[in-house]
Amino acid sequence: MAHSLSAKKRIRQNKKRRVLNLVRKTALKKLRRKVSETAGGGDVSTAQQAVRALIKKADQIAAKGAIHRNKAGRIKSRAQKRLNAMKGAAQPS
Repeated sequence: MAHSLSAKKRIRQNKKRRVLNLVRKTALKKLRRKVSETAGGGDVSTAQQAVRALIKKADQIAAKGAIHRNKAGRIKSRAQKRLNAMKGAAQPS
């Protein structure tokens, strides 16, 4: 148990930040699921909107420090890769 006032304050701050980070990560997971579902659905425009929203949210969360910026880049890259594959399959050769 913390004894000093600063250590007690640190515990309170960490608790608040842990909850906020969990909320942010959950929102990101929901967007990733949405991208996955729309990519499987076949509608390119809906999938594009979902990927755009995911990219924006990943950057925001990385800026806040909830996830590492490299992880955000990885998430964005995978989503874009999936969208590009979907676009390629939709276009006739």
